[in-house]
Amino acid sequence: MVVPEEPLPEKTMQSIAAENNLSETAFVILGDAPLTLRWFTPSVEVDLCGHATLATAFILFTHGCIDGEEVEFLTKSGLLEVRSSGSLLTLDFPSRAPVRIEPKPQLAEALGAEPVELHASRDWLVLFDAEEQVASLEPDFSRIRKLDTFAVIATAPGEDVDFVSRFFAPRAGVDEDPVTGSAHCTLTPFWARRLGKSKLTARQISDRKGEVICEDCGDRVAISGYAVEYLSGEISI
Repeated sequence: MVVPEEPLPEKTMQSIAAENNLSETAFVILGDAPLTLRWFTPSVEVDLCGHATLATAFILFTHGCIDGEEVEFLTKSGLLEVRSSGSLLTLDFPSRAPVRIEPKPQLAEALGAEPVELHASRDWLVLFDAEEQVASLEPDFSRIRKLDTFAVIATAPGEDVDFVSRFFAPRAGVDEDPVTGSAHCTLTPFWARRLGKSKLTARQISDRKGEVICEDCGDRVAISGYAVEYLSGEISI
């Protein structure tokens, strides 16, 4: 996350995100609540990002930038809240329940495997039968980039969690995201309906992996996880 001394031009924020070359870089302006928060991949601004929001809240709580155990952000997806309960942080995000659509032959070609179902919200949610199938995917990112969707979420029942997933967004400059809060806005209602339970455990099985606790709350989802401070410094513009 970046906390500029004053609001930065959009072009400058995009340039900083490109230099960082991370899945997303968050920019937050300190001041009166709610705090303005924006997210940029190395190539585009995105409308919703979970892990960068969680990281931003973690730093604000840890460094005493805000009082209390809640922080509100004004974003392109409306008002978002993060609550702190000890070291566990919970994001209050919009639900993006998917609807089932007809199979796309080009999708199986791009993923190198045939899914059992295809669903769509902002992203395409691709269902497989088993965790190992999702783990073993070797996607062709040049083909995924040509698909008519922002990103592709591959998911399956988990072996020791309720579900697993991977997230591919080459059109946004992120071939595979390590952990994706926005994807769980779609995964949570999907698996809640499928499994008949509102509280779910999840794992994103990228190379880095990430554990996620989810709750289906109707038109909202609660996404919980942990953060650690890895690096701090200053950027010269």
